[in-house]
Amino acid sequence: MRKLTQLVLFCVALVAMPAFAEMKIAVLNYQMALLESNVAKKYSVDAEKKFGPQLNRLKKLETDAKSIQDKLVKSGEKMAQADREKLELEFKQKARDFQFQSKELNEAKAIADREMLKNLKPKLDKAVEQVLKAGSYDLVLERSAVVDVKPQYDITRKVIEIMNKQG
Repeated sequence: MRKLTQLVLFCVALVAMPAFAEMKIAVLNYQMALLESNVAKKYSVDAEKKFGPQLNRLKKLETDAKSIQDKLVKSGEKMAQADREKLELEFKQKARDFQFQSKELNEAKAIADREMLKNLKPKLDKAVEQVLKAGSYDLVLERSAVVDVKPQYDITRKVIEIMNKQG
């Protein structure tokens, strides 16, 4: 019975093989197409300018907290109780400020990222559709679902070029 099943599967594979060989297949790295487009690169630069001051404040808070922590570790035991408690309190405040400001920055950046993706997705979809029509592809696979692919089957660069032409 097992040999009969194997024989049937083998025959089905032989019959289906020519049809599969005639299929036009492409691979698309959707994420790369999004991130490598001129619009996404410009957004990245703009976001860095927009969120740069907040990021600098966070770095300063982190540096200040680290400095206080180092001071406590090095000479905390030699300090007067009141001075050590004052430094510990200052450290805790810096840590709280860092967490709060970090959370605020992450939320603001996430909102801006979602807005950018919302605006960019229709352009990406349109570019993908144009490449698919022009290439008459029967099957398009997401790059992450493919182990290896020859460059001639990857349409990601074509999609990026069309997105960049769209403006």
